[in-house]
Amino acid sequence: MGLTEQIARYREGSGDSASLVGEFRRTALLVPLTMTDAAEGATPPGDASGGLMSAVSGGIRWVYAFTEEEALVRFAQARGEGGRDWPYLALLGARLMDAVVPESDGPTGVAVDVADGDRAMLFPPVAGIVPDAFAVDLHRSAESGRGAVA
Repeated sequence: MGLTEQIARYREGSGDSASLVGEFRRTALLVPLTMTDAAEGATPPGDASGGLMSAVSGGIRWVYAFTEEEALVRFAQARGEGGRDWPYLALLGARLMDAVVPESDGPTGVAVDVADGDRAMLFPPVAGIVPDAFAVDLHRSAESGRGAVA
């Protein structure tokens, strides 16, 4: 069963989080890159030139990732940017969580197929998804004096 099927099962209540996260980690995702507009010398708002495309919401940086090129095209069209080339990298979900999240300068999660409504899924920076050292729920527990969850 692929990631989109796992997301659908989870959303309808018949899937489980461990299977969903496992499939996410095994899936090659398309991650768009930010681009500087050479003619204008400008970078799209909220993006760092040459990095992975992301947005910040609620204090969390969300890296955009897509399960297929068609989902990336829908995202580009939703942004009104369907007429340009969208360079991307194909990265395993595990690589995003184990290599990209630790290099980020704050809480970071992954937003999958964000233009697809009910097919979209957020993988937040919490225990069981990201490395424990970067899980916001473990750090908030420790900071509040309640101790970290084992």
